[in-house]
Amino acid sequence: MEVIKTDIDGVVIIEPRMFKDDRGYFYESFSQREFEENVCRTTFVQDNQSKSSYGVVRGLHFQKPPYTQSKLVRCIKGAVLDVAVDIRKGSPTFGKYVAVELTEENHRQLFVPRGFAHGFAVLSEEAVFQYKCDNYYNKESEGSIAWNDSTLNVDWRIPAGKVVLSEKDKLSKELADADFLFDYNEKLY
Repeated sequence: MEVIKTDIDGVVIIEPRMFKDDRGYFYESFSQREFEENVCRTTFVQDNQSKSSYGVVRGLHFQKPPYTQSKLVRCIKGAVLDVAVDIRKGSPTFGKYVAVELTEENHRQLFVPRGFAHGFAVLSEEAVFQYKCDNYYNKESEGSIAWNDSTLNVDWRIPAGKVVLSEKDKLSKELADADFLFDYNEKLY
């Protein structure tokens, strides 16, 4: 796998080694050994999958301690704009984000470390999205930042009138008004 660094330390894009021939293709989508050697030491314990239609924005979500999660995400059908936002107070990149298009054609994955909010927008007619998480989901530990936070100014590449949100995401607060933020100096692993 090729690991591509982004503008935010710890957030990386992973491109698999593809083996193509007249039958199609093959690639290793995950190797614990290679991940630990090239990205970070963590163990994924839960896989999730979602299916969404054009315009759906899911996020920006995170899990509070002790259920804080890293995520390794990919789009296996369609295309999404995937976003990771640094919400660690004191971080040199606090409030900055990385946005990457993940598609069934590019096979890219994005690693979102602990201490980040995560979300995606569906750019295709339909998308199937997979998450590997290194901690178990806990409803009481849910946190979120508004998808349309005015200070983040994320270009989701979906016209505002076409955005489809869950009722929960409609209630998310802006980063400046968040009930919880991570501390950059606190060890999350």
